[in-house]
Amino acid sequence: MPHTADVRIEAWAPDRAGCLTEAVTAMVESFADLAGARLHAEREFRPPPAADEDLLVAVLDEVIYRMETADELPLVTEITDDAGGLRVRWGVTGTGEVELTGAVPKAVSLHELRFGGDDRGWCGAVTLDV
Repeated sequence: MPHTADVRIEAWAPDRAGCLTEAVTAMVESFADLAGARLHAEREFRPPPAADEDLLVAVLDEVIYRMETADELPLVTEITDDAGGLRVRWGVTGTGEVELTGAVPKAVSLHELRFGGDDRGWCGAVTLDV
């Protein structure tokens, strides 16, 4: 990114839930080495119904929030669409168990946010403020 305090991630998958999952993985792997980390707990998050781009922001914001307030990072992410909306399940580890290898995101930017699908699948791109 032109601004040194930004990281741009992109994700692709056949469906919306898969693309959201890939976005979470890309974000975490942009700053942390998860090799050797152990699973400590499972967490669930249900964002309120929203437009697709807003759901991407909500899920990534939740990862940042949990990292800052509970010292947790997702090792495993499972996202499904069900009758009640989006259901996010994480297998988490403690932040002390991972090696930080890059700048830790502080927020998700709405600038040049993209997230959507067509007959070829879903893709998304988001800028993270670090």
